[in-house]
Amino acid sequence: MNDAHEPRIRIEPWSADDLWLLRRTNTPEMTEHLGGPETEEQLLSRHQRYQDIEKTGGRMYRVVLVPDGEVAGSIGFWEQTWRGGKVYETGWAILPEFQGRGLAADAARAVTEAARAAGAHRHLHAFPKVSHPASNAVCRKAGFTLLGEADFEYPKGNPITCHDWVIDLTPDAPEADPAGAPTTTG
Repeated sequence: MNDAHEPRIRIEPWSADDLWLLRRTNTPEMTEHLGGPETEEQLLSRHQRYQDIEKTGGRMYRVVLVPDGEVAGSIGFWEQTWRGGKVYETGWAILPEFQGRGLAADAARAVTEAARAAGAHRHLHAFPKVSHPASNAVCRKAGFTLLGEADFEYPKGNPITCHDWVIDLTPDAPEADPAGAPTTTG
């Protein structure tokens, strides 16, 4: 029996061998909230960006089940300009056969620690579509604070409305108020 404190997943750095995972997540079901499947050329470009992401201050990972080593999906964080400042953004894709088990929330907590360790930015944001209840639930379960709605184009030319979720990456950070500014006492 798995102890509640033992990790169920680990995150491992993305590698050249992980293109298969992008292909597995490039289905209408998996990309419904992301503008639909990408072309092979777009997948190859994304795969190269994932391999090169460390050059721009981010990291991509495959989500691996513990202890058997089966790959369950991907997650990462990258630098983004948001409301006039630099932040990290995160996103994930858990394969259909592994969904509904809380693995995405576990991976989001793990990537939060990785972003905290990277140390370049104070905040980690996630921007799931308002109409995507599962990803919004992941944010809530992983400890993100909902700041409100935001309008985006993703992919370019496709307007969407997202929720803006945030985690303050500083140790012992105060919780954010609804306007997004940290609350302070004293």
